Amino acid sequence: MNNPRSDQPSETAKITIGDKVVSCPVVTGVENEKALDISGLRNQTGYVTYDEGYANTASCLSSITFIDGEKGILRYRGIPVEELAEKRSFIEVAHLLIFGHLPSVSEKSAFSKLLTSNCMIHDNMVKLFDNLPSSSHPMATLSAMVVTLSAYYPELIKPEMSAEEMNKIIAELLAKIRTLAAYSYKKSIGEPIIYPKREYKYVENFLHMMFSTPVDEYPLDKEVVDALEKILILHADHEQNCSTSTVRLVGSSKANLFASISAGICALWGPLHGGANQAVIEMLEEIVRDGGDVKKVIEKAKDKNNPFLLMGFGHRIYKNFDPRAKVIKGICDTVLTKLGINDPCLEVAKTIEEAALKDDFFIQRKLYPNVDFYSGIILRAIGIPTNMFTVIFAMGRLPGWIAHWKEQCESPNKKIGRPRQIYVGAPLTHI
Repeated sequence: MNNPRSDQPSETAKITIGDKVVSCPVVTGVENEKALDISGLRNQTGYVTYDEGYANTASCLSSITFIDGEKGILRYRGIPVEELAEKRSFIEVAHLLIFGHLPSVSEKSAFSKLLTSNCMIHDNMVKLFDNLPSSSHPMATLSAMVVTLSAYYPELIKPEMSAEEMNKIIAELLAKIRTLAAYSYKKSIGEPIIYPKREYKYVENFLHMMFSTPVDEYPLDKEVVDALEKILILHADHEQNCSTSTVRLVGSSKANLFASISAGICALWGPLHGGANQAVIEMLEEIVRDGGDVKKVIEKAKDKNNPFLLMGFGHRIYKNFDPRAKVIKGICDTVLTKLGINDPCLEVAKTIEEAALKDDFFIQRKLYPNVDFYSGIILRAIGIPTNMFTVIFAMGRLPGWIAHWKEQCESPNKKIGRPRQIYVGAPLTHI
């Protein structure tokens, strides 16, 4: 991991509490972002900080992803996400996030072969799918099966691992996640599972397992494969979001990778986190059913007394245009044109975007379309049902989760996560 900038003069901030003055070192990142190191505050004063939702708290030093929400910047290991989506495959981006550099030709070949050779799951695990009710949400099935991998690979469940052992468990999970995801879908619709094919690449294999049947082979379309590949790349990491922070928090107890990732999947399942693109689709469908009056929609969104929310606009982090949205809009046009789909939801989405970007209400508040605004339309065009949207998100985010788990394992400053609280319950009460 890169250290905070050492070329800067040492700075301190002072916190005064009564007659006590605490000096807090200023930590400066490589992009000149600043933080106060308050690690000595409680010991010296008995005070802790209160930061609901950790919105102003940096929980770690990380060299994986940089975001500047004010400028609309997202970089993986220093490389703009737009460049990676245009020029690299998902496997190359996964290698970049997890191992810190883009793979050479030989490294890419070896990594791809490693993933292909580990894509199958144990036959007894296949039988577990039969014991789940068909009504199981694919995210419930996916999280359960990921943690169950711990039982099938006990030799990899160690508090301390060699580099070879860590690479092995990473390959096992990255390879199997697409198989487990596809099987989760097949279980939810009551169809027999389809085994992966070794001749297919990563995304091709997932689409094959999702949509092929014992009698019909799914015809792989280059534009569809490329679109899904780019969606996975755009979702591969996003700094310390809810699910990534969950993976790091669980992993800080030295929980194994499978357990930590399963926890991240459960966090992503929450509708405030991973379900945003599904919410956009549901909103667009409702607008179409209501007649498609975009002017009416815009006015409802601007009315502070109206509970209506324009889903897919704005972002907690980005105060400018979401850089991922610029990429995904072009993908959306390409896929729907290729597939010959005339989706009224897409037309409504385009009209909403055009109207909002010219409206002072949205301009002043910097409410721009985010990545979720178009991703759901693409997934639906491909044929992926809405209950699988978050599963696709989990597949894409897996390299980032793994990278953060690995970074934390390798950190010389390992500490178990243990936030504090301010107790506001009943005072001492005797019975």
